[in-house]
Order: sequence, then C-alpha cells, then structure tokens
Amino acid sequence: MFRRAFWFTAGAAAGVWATTKVNRQLKKLTPESLAAQAADKAVEAGHRLKDFALDVKAGMTQREDELNDALGLHQDPDRSDNVTALPGPRRLRAIENSKTTYRPKFSYDRNEDH
Repeated sequence: MFRRAFWFTAGAAAGVWATTKVNRQLKKLTPESLAAQAADKAVEAGHRLKDFALDVKAGMTQREDELNDALGLHQDPDRSDNVTALPGPRRLRAIENSKTTYRPKFSYDRNEDH
C-alpha cells in the first residue's frame, strides 16, 4: 500500500513539475514575450556597437597622433577645434606645368549611357 502511495505521489509531483515547465516555455513563446526579447537583444547589440565605435575612435586618435609625430605635424595652439596644422602649401609639378599638359577638345561624360 505504501509503495502505491509513493509512486502515486511521485507521479503527481512529476506531472506538476512537467506542467510548470511547459507553461513557462509557452509563456516565452507568446508574441509579446518574443517582441520583448527581440527589443532587449536590439538594445544590447546597440550598446555593443556603441562600445565598438568608441574603441575604434580611440584607436584612430592614437594612430593619428602617432602619424602626426612621425610626420612632424603638431597641434596648432591657436586653433580651438583641435585640428592639426599642416605644413605650408606645396605646388605640384602637374599644377605648375598645367599650360603644357594635353587637354582634349571634347569632354567625356562617364555617366553617359552607351
């Protein structure tokens, strides 16, 4: 008799446990729950993307400082917008000899359909 009562109680407990698990899973699969999960994932992805962009920006700034030091470009203290000062203007040979360069009499439009 006690054996039957034990197995009856064990079966009832297993049934309650299984029913509870199934109901929890069903609640997770409702449209509202799925929408909330998707929104949470989107917010999390946005935070990760923001962190990545900040890391890239910090790396870019560091590399730009390294390149400025290597090229001898230094910050201009008169500029308040933190723009590096470039060396004096240079004239290229192609610009200086622009009178001797060949220029066709027609213009070619790359966007023209053929």
